[in-house]
Parts: sequence; C-alpha cells; structure tokens
Amino acid sequence: SSATWTRLVPLLEGEIVLTFSAPVRLASSDRERICRALADCDGTICYSDRTLEITQTNRVPEPGIDYQLGSIRDDFDFGPVMAWSLADLRRTLADHPLAPSRMSALYELRLRLSERRLPTRLPEPLYAYQKSDHRPTGSRVFDYVDPRQREIQIEREQIATQHLIRIQALRPATLRPLPPEPDEFPVEASIVIPVRNRVRTIADAVQSALSQVTDFPFNVLVVDNHSDDGTSTILSELAAREPRLNHLVPTRTDLGIGGCWNHAVQSNMCGRFTCQLDSDDLYADSTALQHIVDGLRAGPYAMLVGSYAMVDFQLNSIPPGIIDHREWTDSNGPNNLLRVNGIGAPRCFRTQVLRLHPLPNVSYGEDYAISLRLSRDYAVARIFEPLYLCRRWEGNSDADLPIITQNRYNQYKDLLRTLEIQARQIAGREVTR
Repeated sequence: SSATWTRLVPLLEGEIVLTFSAPVRLASSDRERICRALADCDGTICYSDRTLEITQTNRVPEPGIDYQLGSIRDDFDFGPVMAWSLADLRRTLADHPLAPSRMSALYELRLRLSERRLPTRLPEPLYAYQKSDHRPTGSRVFDYVDPRQREIQIEREQIATQHLIRIQALRPATLRPLPPEPDEFPVEASIVIPVRNRVRTIADAVQSALSQVTDFPFNVLVVDNHSDDGTSTILSELAAREPRLNHLVPTRTDLGIGGCWNHAVQSNMCGRFTCQLDSDDLYADSTALQHIVDGLRAGPYAMLVGSYAMVDFQLNSIPPGIIDHREWTDSNGPNNLLRVNGIGAPRCFRTQVLRLHPLPNVSYGEDYAISLRLSRDYAVARIFEPLYLCRRWEGNSDADLPIITQNRYNQYKDLLRTLEIQARQIAGREVTR
C-alpha cells in the first residue's frame, strides 16, 4: 500500500533496493550484476531477463522487453526482481507524497521514477523462478475488466492520469469537428468482416450480419485475405444467393487485418458507417446494427464502441462474462485508454473519418491504434449493453501465445502508446503557443 511504502522508504539503507514479487533462484553474483548495472547507468529502475523453471530439470528462457515512454500500462512485465535507486525513491517521495492506494504504490513509484529516467532492461537471464499464474494469455488479457478488480483499476486510472498531466500528455480539451462527408453513400452502413481461413465460423458470422433488421439499407463487405481452406468457396456460394453480401478479394497478398479494413473502407461499396464483425464472432441479436447506428447518429461521434459477451463455440456463456469496459468515461476515457489494453467491441466508425485515418497494416493492435488516434481528436460514443458475442475456441489467434509472440505484441502496443503520448504532447504545446 502507499502507506507502507511511505513508512518504509525513510528506513531503508544503502543505495539500491531490490524488490521480489515471487520466490526466485538468484545467485549473489547476479544480484551484484543487476545492482552494478543500475549504478553504472545512473538509472532509476533496472530489471532483467529470466528463466522460467517448469521443473528442476526443465527450464525455458523468458526474455523481457524494453521499457518505452508509452509503457504506462499497469501490467508491464518486469519479472519478479526489480532494482530501484533508493536516492530516486527518496527524492520522489520528498517531491510529492504517494496518492492513497491499497494495491498501487509500486505502480505510482514506477511511473514517477520513469519521469526522471526510463527503466533499464538488462537482457541477461539473471535468475530462475516459477510461475504462480498458469492461465493462458487468452484468459489473463481480461483481468483489468474483472469487476472484482474495480477498486484497484480506479486507483490506477487516477495514478496514470496524474502521470499524463506531469508529462503534459493529456488528451487535448478541445475536440475537432467531424470532417465533411459526401452527401450520398451506396448504403447507410456496411458490416466489415476481414477473414482468412475460418471455414468453421465464416458462414455463421455472415448469417449474423445479414440477419440484422434495420430501418436503413446496409450491406456486408467480407474481405477474404486469400483463404485456402474452403472459406472462399463458402463465401462465393453465399454471395451468389445474397446481393447484400460482397465477397472482396484484394489483389495485394501482404495485407494484415488493418489492411483488409482499409480495403473495405476505401471501396465504393462502403456505406456512411463502417461496423465491425470478426469472422469468429456474432451479433447478440438482430437489432445490434440498428442500435449501433442510432448511437452514432445521436451526436458528433467519429466512433462508437459497444459491449460483448464471452461465449464458447456452442454459445454458452464463459468467464469473465460480459466485457463492457465501464472504466471508460467521457471525461477521462481517452486518457485512461493509454493505460489499458483495449477499448472494446463491437466498433463502428464514420467511414469518412476512417478514410482520413487508415488503420495500420497489421494483424494485432490495429483496433487499438485507431482507437487511440480517433479518441485524441474526436468524441467516442459508448453502449454498455452487450451487442456482440465473442466466441473463444482453440482456433482463436490469441488463445495461448508463446512468450516471443506476447513480447512482440506488447512491444507494439507500447510503441503505439509512445507515439500517441508524443502526439498529445505536441498538440498540447501548440495549444499553449
């Protein structure tokens, strides 16, 4: 807690404090190594790579990733061992006391010390440890929206927001007006489904899209990214029977999910609003699209985000249940988005805005990237009732990721946060000129 660290720091002696969040096997020479590295670089925090001890005879390397300006999420994985500069800890507490918190003192200390100098990663496996959390990545990713964590999440949102204030990276207070859009579109809304090799699920997703009941015309744009498992045949057969279904196959063969979205959005078949449906998933009922478009029409919104329910392949509810991202608020949601790992689903956009701000051509984090970008300049609408069913099954691309893939994904999202923080800092300076 903050009270514990406030009492503890003045009592500590020496130059470096080591903290341990799990039992480890750390030789004295390796302990000296991390302390020496921290002293040599005059750093505030130092952490290292490690070895995961599955059994006494089965150990696997567990590399970390470098800390960036945008690494402000509270689940950044430093590993169980961190070295802290005691002088910087004392200066930080002398400058300003810790915010009252039950479980977030180290998070605040880390952010405040990073404002002096970013933490240093030592890419050497200095110790071995055993994991206590054996859940797959596909389960751990939803921890921050667990209602049982709500008090802690509020603490950390307040801490992260104060950090953004200190580094002058708050979202600009004045929003941009929506860009002008054409008077006419071929339809009012388009449901976009990027797909590659989803022969088991694509027909269900398309049927869910086509079953929407609305008071406006809509179509379905399926961007088939050169599937070779029978998905293309299913889509061709469905499109032959249903004129609202457009089976698009890009000429490019290097597109990620973001690139497939851009292909649909730039198409002359795309409607005034562009709505998401992943090839694994379903809308909750036939009214979802109407609710989404009504929400976007209700104000000067560039984007709307709904809520979804987690289900298995047979559509049975599974933990953690409904994901509604109630941490979002109109006043601070765009700032807190820099701390958390996602904005939610389903997402729907004004097409003209997406045409001006294309998604990055990647297959992970493209949704987070566009959410950060649009929330910087435009208003975002929310619907907190579930409109969407997110199906979890062994075929999900993020069901259980190896450490190298986890690191690549986390490093990319931290880079997106870094770029967004820098853009907001520049925007803030321009306002004060």
